Amino acid sequence: MVESKEEKGRKRGFYSYALDEAEQVELEEARGIEGLDEEIAMLRLRLREILVTEPERLDLHLRMAEVIARMVKTRYHISKEQKKSLKQAIAKVLTEIAIPLGVKALVK
Repeated sequence: MVESKEEKGRKRGFYSYALDEAEQVELEEARGIEGLDEEIAMLRLRLREILVTEPERLDLHLRMAEVIARMVKTRYHISKEQKKSLKQAIAKVLTEIAIPLGVKALVK
């Protein structure tokens, strides 16, 4: 079956037409990454590199450190609603599975 240009665009993504073939492969790889762990690690490596190569650029060091701090905060941030939902899910597991199996727990 031959895909139309529109179908290919949906499959490959909005920005894929602006990328060459190598960049499109890299974009596909990037789509498979979840979370910010790799980005945080890369920024930490770049900060270390800049500390060595440009030790006088305190402005850049501080800016990168601020970006890393925001990304780490984002990475570990759980909203109040997510916290409530997680608490409810744990309580449900305890009341519907663990307690009937004889596991004693205190559910609030």
